[in-house]
Amino acid sequence: QVQLVESGGGSVQAGGSLRLSCAASEYIDSRYCMGWFRQAPGKEREGVAAISRTGGTSYADSVKGRFTISKDNAKNTLYLQMNSLKPEDTGMYYCAADTTVSYPLRHQQYTYWGQGTQVTVSS
Repeated sequence: QVQLVESGGGSVQAGGSLRLSCAASEYIDSRYCMGWFRQAPGKEREGVAAISRTGGTSYADSVKGRFTISKDNAKNTLYLQMNSLKPEDTGMYYCAADTTVSYPLRHQQYTYWGQGTQVTVSS
């Protein structure tokens, strides 16, 4: 079972940037579909961005043009570059992985999850 550990969260002002990292315990290239999800108080967990085993990406409409998902296969690490942050981006961000994903932005598709890292964006 792959272990995932997120890092890079913090508190920033609106308009600022953060880069989240998700370190995987094993080789991920051509093995896992991976995604970033977030959950704010009182809201459902939502898919933010996902990357397929072959590198294809998916983004929630709310973050398109601002967030970029990528991975460094040599480091077994997934990233989420977040630019032009807004207060509504605030939430706990989770890294997730699975070997087969039909709907990459649906949290129910993923088996393996990290512990989360908090992102807070203030006005």
